[in-house]
Amino acid sequence: MTDNQSSWIQIRVKCSVTDLDTVSGIMSMVDNGLMIEDYSDVDQELDGVYGDLIDESIIEADRTVAYVSVFIPEIKSPAESVVFIRSRLKELAIDAEVTQIGVSEEDWADSWKKYYKPIKTGKQLVIVPVWEEYTPAEGEITVLMDPGMAFGTGTHETTRLCAAMLEKYTKPGCKVLDVGCGSGILAICASKLGAAECFACDIDPQAVKVAVENTELNHTANVKCAVSDLLKQVEGSGYDVVVANIVADIIIRLSPDVGAYMAKDGVCIVSGIIEERAEEVVEALHANGFEICDESRENGWYCACVKQK
Repeated sequence: MTDNQSSWIQIRVKCSVTDLDTVSGIMSMVDNGLMIEDYSDVDQELDGVYGDLIDESIIEADRTVAYVSVFIPEIKSPAESVVFIRSRLKELAIDAEVTQIGVSEEDWADSWKKYYKPIKTGKQLVIVPVWEEYTPAEGEITVLMDPGMAFGTGTHETTRLCAAMLEKYTKPGCKVLDVGCGSGILAICASKLGAAECFACDIDPQAVKVAVENTELNHTANVKCAVSDLLKQVEGSGYDVVVANIVADIIIRLSPDVGAYMAKDGVCIVSGIIEERAEEVVEALHANGFEICDESRENGWYCACVKQK
């Protein structure tokens, strides 16, 4: 960290020690440099010289809770990371408190916008913030985004990996399902790539509200957005493309059920997976009747496209 503390944001999650491993996994999707404060192993009965060497505040700390922090440069859109963490905690029903230090809460939603510029993903798609002017080159497809307080600006590696996969597997007239849609970015990308029908869902009503607003920005009326706890409220089946940019644990949880929503020759694109957990996710997909047909990586993140055997 530099001496300019104001250019860095600390994102700190307070959770139960029983949820520490899962919370750490979610936080590692934002940055691998975690700071973990866990006092559950500190012996309350310490005495003598060793006890004297330990700060009293540590000895008296609540051993039922832990804290996990990451430090994000302000230039890398920490607001998106906060929203991502909150949404994933909600999806996993983890009771945790997320705070950020380094910028006031009232400025949080807007402080990062000056760093968010048009981003090209794959060969065609360009994600353009609605407040930016952009003239597309020949063959480029622009997707306007105002993510508000929902995850999905195109700046994160997993979003770019999924968007690039959508370019390869979205065919004109196909049917697409986006599970954990956040800002709606991937469903809108699919629509712009020629999908006839897209269903985008998220457990967070605020994310769905943002997704609806972004579909209106992009005039993609064929994208329907709804609140759903993973697949529970998904409408219909026979989806040619399913995309889930979530986290490893949830993809593993989805793997036994997602095939029922897919067309016979459909594909499922999954990401939000750190490379250290890629093998675990692939094993779960294999165990539930899927095989890998494509995969990609970027900066420690893994994305797979699978089909049913």
